Amino acid sequence: MSKYELLHQQLLLEGTCTEENFFVPGKLNDAHILAVHTPAYIDSLRNLTLDKKAIRKIGFPLSEKLVEREECITQGTIEGCAYALENGIAMNIAGGTHHAYTDRGEAFCLFNDQAVGAKFLLNSQKAEKILIVDLDVHQGNGTAEIFEGNGSVFTFSMHGQKNYPFKKEVSDLDIGLEDGTQDETYLKTLKNTLPGLLESVRPDFVFYLSGVDILVTDKLGRLGCTLEGCKERDRYVLQTCKDHGIPVQVSMGGGYSPDIKIIIEAHANTYRMAQEIYF
Repeated sequence: MSKYELLHQQLLLEGTCTEENFFVPGKLNDAHILAVHTPAYIDSLRNLTLDKKAIRKIGFPLSEKLVEREECITQGTIEGCAYALENGIAMNIAGGTHHAYTDRGEAFCLFNDQAVGAKFLLNSQKAEKILIVDLDVHQGNGTAEIFEGNGSVFTFSMHGQKNYPFKKEVSDLDIGLEDGTQDETYLKTLKNTLPGLLESVRPDFVFYLSGVDILVTDKLGRLGCTLEGCKERDRYVLQTCKDHGIPVQVSMGGGYSPDIKIIIEAHANTYRMAQEIYF
């Protein structure tokens, strides 16, 4: 998608980031991805033997380049976890592939990057309790399935109730919002929820999925938030994590407004908030 390249260019052009702020991920370690996804599923992707029905659910034509891209995204989140532990925050300019299940992908998601990152932190004993804050407009169904019954990871998804996926999984906390929900209700709901979660879950690491498909302009969303409301959402989540001293890894998630300039502005706001709050 062109938005990733354009977002990179915009952040450099306006001075929010420099080239030194970006990194190219290394090679994905099979042990990390096998901690989340089944060997049979991984092999079917890498060998391009996934059946046609499963490919249709993913939504992209299956290719070696696509699989390499998804592995790169996943490795970027893993490396971002290490950076966040040192610096408080790290951003994946892509990622947020929360519709990928243990044994299958769907809705443009092959591997679940934040789930792999969470398992990496737990298995390497770099974190003991993780909170996933998924604010994409679509429920994080794959993430919910992966961590069902896992007491070390708390999954929180706030999404459009009547939006995809139409058969939802059960997160540890799901908040389904009505169609057309606007800034005031959206932000009030979030601000009434996140502090209590931090108090009860007591995570030592947060994954934040900052999808901008909550915008009223989004063609795949059904909410009514403005650019300013989306920006305030990011500010609140990041400032709250910073105030509690909890490292946070951010993946960009969805954004499908017809005007690409709106998508770039909304995603760039997440970086601007990170720069303002942390650096």
